Amino acid sequence: MRARPFRRSLQRGFTLIELIVAITIVAIASATVAVAMRDRADVQLEREALHLASVLETARAEARAASLDVRWLPDGADGRYRFTGLPPALVSRLALDRPWLGDAPVVEIQGASANGRTLRLGPEPLIGAQRVTLVRGEHRISLVTDGLRPFAIAKDGA
Repeated sequence: MRARPFRRSLQRGFTLIELIVAITIVAIASATVAVAMRDRADVQLEREALHLASVLETARAEARAASLDVRWLPDGADGRYRFTGLPPALVSRLALDRPWLGDAPVVEIQGASANGRTLRLGPEPLIGAQRVTLVRGEHRISLVTDGLRPFAIAKDGA
């Protein structure tokens, strides 16, 4: 009996495993690109809001601790926000006098003092419901407090 010579069969096309691997690679690459393409202006404005929330809460805590009438003014002459009612040495020590992280956004304040351009942060523990909306281009983000809880980024519809 003679052994049959090894014959290589002619294959055309791809195996199912090869197709699954190729589709998986394309899906991972697509997901990576989609995540990387998130709007940078939106991310920068969210970072600005988180920074502002921490600064406002720091000033609010100092206002309550020292029984000071502290107010936040969003648009100083030099493009920075500023606080009134806090001693300048305290503002510098706590780094509350930092400029905006990017270009100064347009600031809309609701539930603030009578003139609508300042936020009252103390000395009372309850400051009243307030909303600060930061607008840069077509992007908007709001920080809200009910007067008791800390300032936090508002969810849609909140």
